[in-house]
Amino acid sequence: MTNHNQIMKKLFALITFAAVLNFGHQHVAFAQDGTSEPATEQVEPAPAATPAPAAKSTLSEEPEVEQSFHQTLKTKFIEGGAGFMAVVLLVLILGLALAIERIIYLSMATTNTDKLLKGIESNLSSGNVEGAKELCRNTRGPIASIFYQGLSRKNEGLDIVEKSIVSYGSVQMGLMEKGLSWISLCIALAPMLGFMGTVIGMIDAFDAIEAAGDISPSLVAGGIKVALLTTVFGLIVAMILQVFYNYILAKVDSLVNDMEDSSITFIDILVKTSK
Repeated sequence: MTNHNQIMKKLFALITFAAVLNFGHQHVAFAQDGTSEPATEQVEPAPAATPAPAAKSTLSEEPEVEQSFHQTLKTKFIEGGAGFMAVVLLVLILGLALAIERIIYLSMATTNTDKLLKGIESNLSSGNVEGAKELCRNTRGPIASIFYQGLSRKNEGLDIVEKSIVSYGSVQMGLMEKGLSWISLCIALAPMLGFMGTVIGMIDAFDAIEAAGDISPSLVAGGIKVALLTTVFGLIVAMILQVFYNYILAKVDSLVNDMEDSSITFIDILVKTSK
């Protein structure tokens, strides 16, 4: 029994010793694996070292200066050629001058017709025809002028007064529409000049190609760009003048409608005060 216990103790000691040796071997292998990975990472080159020159070159580049709208417009105007671009600019200046003159004239021609008709009715009701004429003379605008012509022929009958109002109204409409034909001419002329500059620019581009003996993309693109700039400026001028032209036409139509309505009211006042 004692021998058996001793044998069991020796066997248990051997098993324990073998287990300790196995655990120690695994621990050493795990330690070697853990230390080998940092060694390989230290040998590999750092990836962040390569983009450093690119960042340095980016910082060394100078920032581009953006041109203002005025400078860009001036540059494009010069690139389009001084000949046709100057003519298109002259058409724009002439058209704007005519349009502004018409706008000022039509603004001054606007009259407070209600106030004028009340003053005329008040003077005619009291029999003061000369006072009504004086009121029309002191009031600016075509409507007051038409009323003055009607009052001047009051003693000749209502038929003569109506004919006088219609005839003088046609004269005033002609004065209000004065200069509109020249504005419409500028509107039509501006894009035509632009197209002519484009055609001439294309001809020059093909002459340059013929002289060079080769079709260079830069040569063709540059010639076409310069040729099309005149068309762009011509269309811009036409659009600007068209806006002013339509505004003037609307103003003339408004004055003509006011003239017709007030003329009818004026005849009614004459009929009422003549009784």
